[in-house]
Amino acid sequence: MKQALKAGLVAGGLIMAGCAPKPLYYWGEYEGLIYTMYNKPGSAEPDTQVVKLQEDLANAKAAGLKVPPGLHAHLGYMYFLQGNTQAALTEFSAEKVLFPESVTFIDGMIGRLKK
Repeated sequence: MKQALKAGLVAGGLIMAGCAPKPLYYWGEYEGLIYTMYNKPGSAEPDTQVVKLQEDLANAKAAGLKVPPGLHAHLGYMYFLQGNTQAALTEFSAEKVLFPESVTFIDGMIGRLKK
């Protein structure tokens, strides 16, 4: 009886482990960069963030996952800080397409960028 119970628990555990849901977003370094940028000013320069966020985009694509809300907007902001206005506009536009609820916010950022 004990062995049957153990076998049942093991089998149940394996079944449950195989049913783990696929994550909705690929977060990569995004959250850590945001945290570092605001809590340790100067330790996450725009150049570093652009490289890491570009890697996150590539890794998300390779994994077949979406990037989280805000990643393209943040990458656009980093491009803006580097002086790359065209790349910033491209990323802001990507954010609007992927997350239509951000249109008002992103349009405001684009308006300030163009001034």
